[in-house]
Amino acid sequence: MIPHHTSIYKKTFFLIFLLLSTLNTFAQEIVNSLPLELKKSSAVFQIANPEKNTVTLFVRDSLKIKAINLDEKMQIVDSISAKRPNLKTYTNIIGYNKSNGNTRLFWSSTNYEAIFAQLFNTNSRETITKEYKLVLKNEKVIQKFSQDENFYILTVLKNSDIFKLYIFDSEGNYTEKMITTEGFHFFTSDYKKSDLYTAFSESLLPFEAPFSLQNITVENQTSLIDAAKKRKCYFNNKQLVITLDTNIDFTQAILIDLQSFTATEKMIKKQYLVGDRKFLNSNSFYFDNKLYQLKTSSGIIYFTIKDLEDNILKEYFANSTKPIAFKNSEFHEQGGSLRAKRTLASSPLFILKSNNLFLGLSCYQTGLNTFITFGGVSELKQSADQTTINQFGLTEDIVFSTSMEDFDSSSNRRVVKTEGLFDTAGNRIKGKLIPLASDKISTFFDKNNTISAQTLFKLDAYYLGYYDNKTKEYIIRKFED
Repeated sequence: MIPHHTSIYKKTFFLIFLLLSTLNTFAQEIVNSLPLELKKSSAVFQIANPEKNTVTLFVRDSLKIKAINLDEKMQIVDSISAKRPNLKTYTNIIGYNKSNGNTRLFWSSTNYEAIFAQLFNTNSRETITKEYKLVLKNEKVIQKFSQDENFYILTVLKNSDIFKLYIFDSEGNYTEKMITTEGFHFFTSDYKKSDLYTAFSESLLPFEAPFSLQNITVENQTSLIDAAKKRKCYFNNKQLVITLDTNIDFTQAILIDLQSFTATEKMIKKQYLVGDRKFLNSNSFYFDNKLYQLKTSSGIIYFTIKDLEDNILKEYFANSTKPIAFKNSEFHEQGGSLRAKRTLASSPLFILKSNNLFLGLSCYQTGLNTFITFGGVSELKQSADQTTINQFGLTEDIVFSTSMEDFDSSSNRRVVKTEGLFDTAGNRIKGKLIPLASDKISTFFDKNNTISAQTLFKLDAYYLGYYDNKTKEYIIRKFED
């Protein structure tokens, strides 16, 4: 009977292996190969429409730009080409909006005072253009947002407590809205009282430049590199939430209503830790109307979940004698000078290394649960010719898709991290983590380091586009959680 049982086990194992292999292949399937020959000056980016599960792929070079509309199966529906605007004046693509199902791109000069709108009308087979002149002498642009029918440019007025929004609608018209934060509690990182403008003018180099504000899209899995920024914003069509973590003792949240154009302030305290403030570290992540805060010293870590009224919903703590109990994975270190990913031996080592880096945490919805990444990242080590190129190989300012830098284990940053899975009440869910699309994309990058013109976006799953120099095709692969 033993051989009989062995035979059954072997057959069962083979069927399970076959099923898993099939699922793994499906999770990374090629959904389309577009015959597309790119010039050296070409760049590719995309604008995804999650509601319709479609995407518009843009290919631009020094002379023209082409919009290629793809359906839910990533098959070409139609395309339209147009001459790109004056190269000397319009250097960047900064955003887009929608107009009757068509896409309007916004180009800008380096100082944002000259704006050029380019509407790709696939029905009439024409491109409609319009120019705008903005006066930004006494204000600084800190971020741009695109959603559905509106495109926004957010600025802060010099030596003031005032935000200004430039709103471009689906008809191509624009309005200006002032949003005051008078009476809010602005401080620099060394606790000096300041105004709104000074809060953004503070240099956080080498990791963050003055007047920078990291835009976070929580529907996508956020890179630790983005989450470790101290000034972040979270945008939807009704509200803009800005979080400032420049001060070690609290998170300042500014909630801007995009219908009344009024602002509300929330001050959420961080866990008090004894020690020299210079050697403490902290950050936060806004998710599901809650604030997830992380605070560390060289030997202590606090992870706290709060509502915006500063009430503690859940709290976790670890130190040299109490190991981290809110993780579901090993402690990993990768990138930078490391040739391969390595495992860290203990909680104290993870805490020490994270505290010495730019600290961060990010949240991502998976099913009914929240997947959280904890850790720290180093500054970017790069050559001068890389400084103007972002994750798409473009010199554009706009972020059209998910950051890819965190998927690359050969990145010029050092990353220390661990992950945990939590329910809606903030309780840690025990067990091994199921690989996410990001893990599969990381593996793909490790094995394919010669591809170019990559794009990454999320619809019903993650889609990775890249150019195959041998076949002269643009390939789109699908990766599922």
